[in-house]
Amino acid sequence: MTDTENILLNRRTIRKFTRQQVPDELLDRLLMAACRTSTTGNMQVYSIIVTRDEDIKKDLLPLHFNQKMITEAPVVLTFCADFNRFNHWCRLRNAEPGYDNFLSFLTAAIDALIAAQTFCVAAESEGLGICYLGTTTYMAHKIIEVLRLPKGVVPVTTITLGWPAEIPEQPDRLPLHGIVHREIYSEYTDSDIEKIYSAKEARDDSKSFIAENNKTTLAQVFTDVRYKKDDNVAFSKMLLQVLKDQGFMNQ
Repeated sequence: MTDTENILLNRRTIRKFTRQQVPDELLDRLLMAACRTSTTGNMQVYSIIVTRDEDIKKDLLPLHFNQKMITEAPVVLTFCADFNRFNHWCRLRNAEPGYDNFLSFLTAAIDALIAAQTFCVAAESEGLGICYLGTTTYMAHKIIEVLRLPKGVVPVTTITLGWPAEIPEQPDRLPLHGIVHREIYSEYTDSDIEKIYSAKEARDDSKSFIAENNKTTLAQVFTDVRYKKDDNVAFSKMLLQVLKDQGFMNQ
């Protein structure tokens, strides 16, 4: 097994960090690695906002549902889909950009996420810990205000970065046969689903989630508590409005 495989197969999400700072030189090397990653058409239509300032972190904290990593981690990075820079360049070079549509947002969002994951792999190879925050798209409109993002820029994910103050248990993952399809997509049978999710449902923490939330199955914890339909619809409407306000819905 290579060192990279070992890091990837043994990775953990870190939510508690020491007070030790991440040196600027190290952070810049990680950012450089992230910016060498694959990108659509070699356009690099993403930007990375690096936040160390404690006051700005405090402003971001409620927008990430008061997850303490925002203020406790030495560095917070917000990865953004960004056509603002590319559009500006096009107009300076007498080229009229046509990137004010949903496809262009999706292109930039994919670019940003690839860069984010490349950054995380590089960071973990240096012994740093990271945590993805899925709250970024929920509160994108407010994050735009705090980070002063111009039109053409939308935050798509946030990563907290620092030196681990814990070695938590590795989170569970579905078995490979539940994820990988050979040659073409193979529809799942009821029996397939039972086999794929049996280990996850048998875990002690899963049983605790069920009991704590007064549910009868783990699936109900997801559908009725963690990711409810009403919340999904509400946050979807807000995100679509953000895309319209930021200039990505002209189609």
